[in-house]
Amino acid sequence: MANLIVRNVDEAIVRALKSQAGAKGVSAEAEHRHILEAALLHPVPRSFAQVLAEMPNVGRDEDFARIDNEQARHVFD
Repeated sequence: MANLIVRNVDEAIVRALKSQAGAKGVSAEAEHRHILEAALLHPVPRSFAQVLAEMPNVGRDEDFARIDNEQARHVFD
């Protein structure tokens, strides 16, 4: 297993980590491992609606309108 050192962590985060670890009866290091594993190896599944809602609002609806073959020929003229 590899070692990971995290420097310059805000004291509030360290306190929260230690508090959360204490509530679970584990070390701060064990809780840190658990948080990293949960975030990176077991992401929370999102619904299709959630993914769509997170997409940025770019362009106008007309930019994405379907065009027929005749119109497409003139796009690149």
